[in-house]
Amino acid sequence: MSKESLVSCIVTFLNTEGFLGEAIESVLAQTHENLELVLVDDGSTDGSTKVARRYAERFPEKVRYLEHEGHENRGAAASRNLGMGEAGGEYIALLDSDDVWLGHKLEEQVAILEDYPQAGMVYGQSQYWHSWTTKPEDAHRDHVPKLGVPTDTLFEPATLSKIVHPLGPATAPCPSDLLLRRSAVERVGGFEEAFRGMYQLYDDQTFLAKMYLHEHVYVADRCWDRYRQHPDQLVSVVRDAGQQHTVRLSFLRWLAEYFYTQGVDKPELWKLLQEKLLQTTNRIQTRQSREDERRVKAKDTRMAELESSLQDQRRTIRRLRKRNRGLTQQVQELNQELGDIKGSLFWQLRRGLGLIKARLAR
Repeated sequence: MSKESLVSCIVTFLNTEGFLGEAIESVLAQTHENLELVLVDDGSTDGSTKVARRYAERFPEKVRYLEHEGHENRGAAASRNLGMGEAGGEYIALLDSDDVWLGHKLEEQVAILEDYPQAGMVYGQSQYWHSWTTKPEDAHRDHVPKLGVPTDTLFEPATLSKIVHPLGPATAPCPSDLLLRRSAVERVGGFEEAFRGMYQLYDDQTFLAKMYLHEHVYVADRCWDRYRQHPDQLVSVVRDAGQQHTVRLSFLRWLAEYFYTQGVDKPELWKLLQEKLLQTTNRIQTRQSREDERRVKAKDTRMAELESSLQDQRRTIRRLRKRNRGLTQQVQELNQELGDIKGSLFWQLRRGLGLIKARLAR
């Protein structure tokens, strides 16, 4: 029976204190009981570390806690590789710490891989999960996107490479939905650790690209996980920063190099890749042109504001100069009047009498 096969469940996390416990509970609630849970801390600075350690202490026979040396943050790819390197199961299942599994996920996926021993991976559909917020406006937003490929089907190596995103139009699977055969993971070499920071948006795509190219993949018509939608998701952060095309271009360049080193000789794959490279480059250039145009307009607006301010200052200076000339003329007239007074005989007699009075008063 499938329950005899050990599944290593890898949960990597970084500062997801609010979600981690729910993810862990969804693993422990699986109907497939023969599993181990490896919690990999990618350098969390919130309460996530305590949450993970608490589960490892409560369930030492099932749950292990791992971290990088020095509690370092090394990215999701390195964390997944660390977890898989320590895993002992025949099968490996990945779960992002803000997602959850449905109860029969492992049982049904293990059964599929045991029915199709040539398959290195199985995946199905994911529920895009909005209602977790419990907000009324999110209650009806949950949906399960169509995969865009024939389901309940075993695909030969390289077939999905040209069908599934990012080279094809079909929906890419969520990492939390994958079940992997350990031997297949070892053959393709795990995740690419160079994809860090905002570039780790595509770290799962680098791994999937290798699996599509080299392994048989079974695609099922089942939904096994809930993919939590929230504004702190990396995809949201990168999109809001306007860097999605830059990150995508980096991935496509990596893919071109990978195809070359693997000796890929399928013209249709190279054609698709070249089209995506050109499309992405054009989008970056278009965005850059728009940004340049916005900057020029902003500079023009600022120059107009400065010119208007300068004109106001010039008018003020002219008014002050005119006023200053009037004041100067008034001072000159007063000085002339004062001089006339001092030169008069009356003023001189009065001043003399004043001096005499002052002497007499001593």
